[in-house]
Amino acid sequence: MKTFFWNGSGSKAGKIIAMDRFDSGRSLSPIRQAEAYWTALLSGDGVPKRSQIDPRGLENILEYTFILERIAPGLARFRLAGSHLNKIAGMEVRGMPLTAFFDPSARDQVSEALEEVFAAPAIGEFSLYSKGKLGRTRLQARMILLPLRSDLGDVSRVLGVMVSDGTIGATPRRFGIEDTRIRALVNIQDQAHNGRPVEAGFAEDQADFRKPAKHLRLVFSRDE
Repeated sequence: MKTFFWNGSGSKAGKIIAMDRFDSGRSLSPIRQAEAYWTALLSGDGVPKRSQIDPRGLENILEYTFILERIAPGLARFRLAGSHLNKIAGMEVRGMPLTAFFDPSARDQVSEALEEVFAAPAIGEFSLYSKGKLGRTRLQARMILLPLRSDLGDVSRVLGVMVSDGTIGATPRRFGIEDTRIRALVNIQDQAHNGRPVEAGFAEDQADFRKPAKHLRLVFSRDE
């Protein structure tokens, strides 16, 4: 797993943004850690490149992490995937479409959201559930999709994280969608440029600066 995303080529291949340089890094959820890592790679060129993703910057969440490749409108397949996703599917998921994790009734919705992630580009975030039946307990999960550019410059890759909460039980587990949230990249960049913290990033809420109240007065004495 140490070579999960490593790509030795590219001018920025040696650049690592490690989450553990932040005091709170290890206490963040995998979803928030991945978003914070991706946000730190944003530049004036917009969406980060796939070649900028280094496994050493995500080493404590690699089991939940995956890379998608767009192969058709609304359709993307797993290029790489961590062990947690393989456990949920009950098999190796590399090469499978993202929609394989979803109930048939939810696949059109996830395809529409996925295409918006590529086209806008945008961040897609999902609250998911898997029904409990046939020896399975109900399973909750969350997923985030973070757009990436290929080496050709097109937005056709995704850095993603999927985390389930509960006993996986019999596999494969497939999910329905409770909630979908799409956030356009332009809005995220505007927040950063206006000095507001990007939602769910590293920074804490920042209060407006106010000059401290004056507690001392300079007193002149004319008795000298």
